[in-house]
Amino acid sequence: MLPWDAPLAGRLDRHSFTSELLRGNPLGDPHERPLWVYVPPGYEDSAERYPVIYVIQGFTGQVPMWGNRTAFRPSFPETADAVFAAGAPACVVVYVDAWTAYGGSQFVDSPGTGHYHSYLCDELVPWVDAHYRTIPERESRALSGKSSGGFGAMITPMLRPDLFGALATHAGDALYELCYLPEFGKAARALRAYDHDVFRWWDDFRSRPAFTRPGDESLLVAFGVAACFSALADGTPELPFDPVSGVVKPEVWDRWLAWDPVRLAPAHTTTLRDLRAVWIDAGTRDEWFLDLGATAFRDEVLKAGLPADRLHFELFDAGHAAIDYRYPLALKWLAERLAR
Repeated sequence: MLPWDAPLAGRLDRHSFTSELLRGNPLGDPHERPLWVYVPPGYEDSAERYPVIYVIQGFTGQVPMWGNRTAFRPSFPETADAVFAAGAPACVVVYVDAWTAYGGSQFVDSPGTGHYHSYLCDELVPWVDAHYRTIPERESRALSGKSSGGFGAMITPMLRPDLFGALATHAGDALYELCYLPEFGKAARALRAYDHDVFRWWDDFRSRPAFTRPGDESLLVAFGVAACFSALADGTPELPFDPVSGVVKPEVWDRWLAWDPVRLAPAHTTTLRDLRAVWIDAGTRDEWFLDLGATAFRDEVLKAGLPADRLHFELFDAGHAAIDYRYPLALKWLAERLAR
């Protein structure tokens, strides 16, 4: 394996997308975003139309990070290209940027971050369909992601069944009492150094190299996700716990729980039952217990009536990190099941 970029069998187009929905967002984040679109081998030599798989990232993810290389491991655009070069049914693959100054958007519309759900669904999808030879139907469109991206991949097909007919979630955020609650205690302890003021921490965090003090990760998750799930009308993130005692605030916590895919699923049984393909996986040693969240979401999907042959569920020996080798496996599985 070469330690630098190798030629692709397909083609990766790097665009700059101007979003009107993100223009003037509450954080002043750029409304011009990188958008990568991969077309498979043979695309340029045919008039064929292709299914599309949208790929969304975890918290703190930015599209250029897909080009990062680690020792002995190719990048995802390279492993995705290898899937199609090896003969998997050809698809267009779209790499979406939904980063915010707080680390992420959770792919929802929020007064704290901006209209990222609408940006994905109502701007990017139509643009891709207009500029590439896609099959512009839900049965030919999938969403895939890891961690917060896996969360987005779970909820978006439920909320927009007109657009997405398949999904893959790798260790996606789910079963919030296990993945989020333990972080609140760590965050409350870390706030002691800031007189229990999360905004003082945020000012300090931005003034120094990131993640150089204890509690930074837990505080960023609590603060950043609060901006997505429980922001006040003026956009101020409201923590779901008391910053002194760590006691959960039920009225705020309930706003987080309303986004839990495990709790969303029972209200979307018809949509879940009609999905063409669902891939769910997680590591058995996931630090946020997302293996249990994956299991709980699997149970809800099956309870909704999805035929077992449309579901791939797997728990594998790993933690939360370094599971990128799973992405091309799900990509191939989805490609074989999307309508053509």
